[in-house]
Amino acid sequence: MAGPAERACKVGAELGEGPCWSAPEQQLWFVDIKGLKIHRFDPGADKLDSWDAPAQPGWIFPTECGRMVAGLQSGLHLFDPASGGFDLLATPEPSEPCNRLNDAITDRSGAIWFGSMDDGETRATGRIYRFANGEVVATAIPPCAITNGPALSPDGGTLYHVDTLGGSIDAYTLDESGLPVSSRRLVTIDTRQGYPDGPSVDAEGCIWIGLFGGWKAHRYTPTGQLLEEVSFPVANITKIAFGGADLCSAYATTAHKGLSPAERGQQPDAGDIFTFRVDVPGLPAPKASLTTS
Repeated sequence: MAGPAERACKVGAELGEGPCWSAPEQQLWFVDIKGLKIHRFDPGADKLDSWDAPAQPGWIFPTECGRMVAGLQSGLHLFDPASGGFDLLATPEPSEPCNRLNDAITDRSGAIWFGSMDDGETRATGRIYRFANGEVVATAIPPCAITNGPALSPDGGTLYHVDTLGGSIDAYTLDESGLPVSSRRLVTIDTRQGYPDGPSVDAEGCIWIGLFGGWKAHRYTPTGQLLEEVSFPVANITKIAFGGADLCSAYATTAHKGLSPAERGQQPDAGDIFTFRVDVPGLPAPKASLTTS
């Protein structure tokens, strides 16, 4: 069984998100959406590096070209850590200026799957997209106010999509073109127990979910059975990434967004990075390819 969760790095992020483990560096990249920050944490050196983002960042990945690719509210950008500069690659939703990009994953070909959401968290304007060959393609997944994920099964044939406000996790089968078609409801979570946030998949195909407002992370089987719970000393768990040389060190981003002054006093570590050990390793995170087929 996994756990317990312990603080790994003091960050104080308003809305920590998008953790991604870079195996060559043995470092964790993540963002603070509301703090407009890109972060890189080196557990071996216990060192945190930070950069300012020009718009709200939802995620960041290493690329095959040596730079990073980041999803900002203003679009997809190449990011150069050496200079701190951002170069625009694509603008997915020019007609939705009140949306921002939220969660994402890279698949085995290096394509980036990402979601958008209403920054006001009320309008059902969030969509799921795939970015490949320099082109953004909208999927047929129904829109919702807050998308989270997607995540992919180890064989790449199933996509998991989270409707955070709806408390649901759906599994979509991918067709021959690699786009999601038929779906089934995998899990419904009573949002009084927390809102399902970012999903991650381990080597057994089980789905880890952070619970925003739930003080926990859950692990589900591919059929939706709850296997494990990991408790945290903070309420808002946003997403988990698997790191370390064996990919058995789970790193969780958290947030202090929405907490009252009294609640922040009771949760002084809200917004920090937490870690816990797991028995089943995660999957290696493929580098994003800007020329994937």
